[in-house]
Amino acid sequence: MELLQNAIIRLLKKRPFYGQLLLACDRRGGDAESFGLHLQNGTPVLTCGDDVLVQHPPDVQEALFEHLLLHLLHLHPLRGKGRHPLVWAIACDLAINPAIENLPDYATLPAQYDLPDGLAAEEYEQLLLRRFGLGNQRGEGEGEADRSAQGSEAAGEGDAEQELARAAQERNRLDDHRDWPEADSTPRRLAEQVVRQLVRDAHRKSDGAVPAGLEALVADYLAPPAIPWREVLRQFVATAGRVGRSGTWKREHRRFGHETPGQRKRRRLNLLVGIDVSDSTMAPELRESFARELLQIARGRDSLLTVLYSGSRIQQIRRFSSSNAVHEVFHGGGFTDLRPVFDYAREMRPQPAAIIYLTDGYGEAPETMTIPTLWVLTADGRKPADWGVELRLGDET
Repeated sequence: MELLQNAIIRLLKKRPFYGQLLLACDRRGGDAESFGLHLQNGTPVLTCGDDVLVQHPPDVQEALFEHLLLHLLHLHPLRGKGRHPLVWAIACDLAINPAIENLPDYATLPAQYDLPDGLAAEEYEQLLLRRFGLGNQRGEGEGEADRSAQGSEAAGEGDAEQELARAAQERNRLDDHRDWPEADSTPRRLAEQVVRQLVRDAHRKSDGAVPAGLEALVADYLAPPAIPWREVLRQFVATAGRVGRSGTWKREHRRFGHETPGQRKRRRLNLLVGIDVSDSTMAPELRESFARELLQIARGRDSLLTVLYSGSRIQQIRRFSSSNAVHEVFHGGGFTDLRPVFDYAREMRPQPAAIIYLTDGYGEAPETMTIPTLWVLTADGRKPADWGVELRLGDET
């Protein structure tokens, strides 16, 4: 972890935009050879094993981190759903590697396949599918492709399949894409909002210093999002906790024995909602729209909403379940201190699956928070902390 920290410090000095992006990731050790970056339940997760960085000099280490971050910025882990996983992993590398200096010699480049630089990952994917004899199938498991997709090394017949297995093995030396499927735990719209927020924060903290070649991509993230706030809210709630029944082989099915997984009830979705009642956020039409949307979500599942109306302190507490959810808007005044809501959350038993806070953001917030948080901001509000996901009630496009 010392090598990782030193690499981040060097990037903060030399390429602060990348350094700030890495600082915002949840950093985990993983096994000795793990090295990757993916989204898990709306959180960017960086894994870096002990044996990875020690093999490379500092300039190569920095190139490897740039490689990971470009995958995230281009949303490659999310764009691969339904595609052939090995081919998609190679195609994504071909799309970004030519722009990165100081990568190891074994990094996959388009010239190795007699392909031009500068294509999108989807374009490389189609060209590679034909090269490896997979036609237009995208991971559904036609013919020999299914065995390759599951990691079989040269298990099938034919030079094309063996070439794919060798190419995948060589590509895996650079970084680890095995956790990319976990990005499916984050809905696409919510993931876009998470990455957009990471870019905005990194851009602000690095004083607008954008690496060469990323200007257009960063400009797109800095532009107002064309994502309806209602969709982001619904996807955040869905990610925080899914309700219903799930299969489990630990419990025998009552009717079919061990031939069928038993059923296990999932717990009620427990959400904590903070409502800023200070004068500066007094926008009744937005508050009422937010309340209606949140309660409509609650009615659609087994859920419990604890609503805290708070300014400088918690003024009222209301609890609504999916069976008795009602429309209610409380008006208050005074200055804002955001900390009491989070103090209350820490003391709740069981703790809430997530916190949703409607505020303008102008108030003191805790330095850290482990409970997933959605900051629902007014149009002119500001995000009050480096953690949490941001959306604005004014985004109606």
